Amino acid sequence: MTLSQKQRDLCTESRWDFSDLRAVFLNCTLKRTPEVSHTQGLIDIAAAIMEANGVSAEVVRPVDHDLAHGVWPDMTEHGWDHDDWPRILEKVMAADILVVTSPIWLGEKSSVCTQVIERLYAASHLLNEAGQYAYYGRVAGCLITGNEDGAKHCAMNILYSLQHLGYVIPPHADAAWLGEAGPGPSYLDEGSGGPQNDFTNRNTTFMTWNLLHLARLLKDAGGIPAHGNQRSAWDAGCRFDFPNPDYR
Repeated sequence: MTLSQKQRDLCTESRWDFSDLRAVFLNCTLKRTPEVSHTQGLIDIAAAIMEANGVSAEVVRPVDHDLAHGVWPDMTEHGWDHDDWPRILEKVMAADILVVTSPIWLGEKSSVCTQVIERLYAASHLLNEAGQYAYYGRVAGCLITGNEDGAKHCAMNILYSLQHLGYVIPPHADAAWLGEAGPGPSYLDEGSGGPQNDFTNRNTTFMTWNLLHLARLLKDAGGIPAHGNQRSAWDAGCRFDFPNPDYR
């Protein structure tokens, strides 16, 4: 993806070091590789900004994988013969930044996106070393494409889900491109105007930089402070800000 001059200038002028950060984009397109994904076109802008700043950015298409349905981290432990999700989850857990992306169908995020969020939810009971939920200390955003209404609705649903799991959501954490309503051109179609759309490019750029800045702040701070939010302490009987001499 070729960045605009303004986007390149922002990367060149940056005084921050993001080179130790990792990002994963989950492209919830319904199209398997190597079919053209219009959502991928928007991902490419955000990923190019990240990579220009030394960030390791990986894109995964869940539809390319054999994912079981369910809300456990590994569904082969619950009667399924095969489940590729644990391998994807490893990438998610190794990343500081998660971007969930989706096309719009019937005004909603894709069925693949719904399944991905269910599978992310399956690991929400896991804890980090501080006894917090495992997704704490990570940041998330979303990208949406389509030629029908529903971008804000989809973003609202995705971002709520991610913060509920423990992700930190920065300002302007979503961006979208919507073509003409109806059977008009999609983002990467010739003449769509998608890649040149200033509004979409601006919001995608803002989202990406806000993800980078917040991920930097959290990583440097060692994550979210572990007080008043530790599942392990709560289960042990600790009630925060009250004396509890039996809890160590």
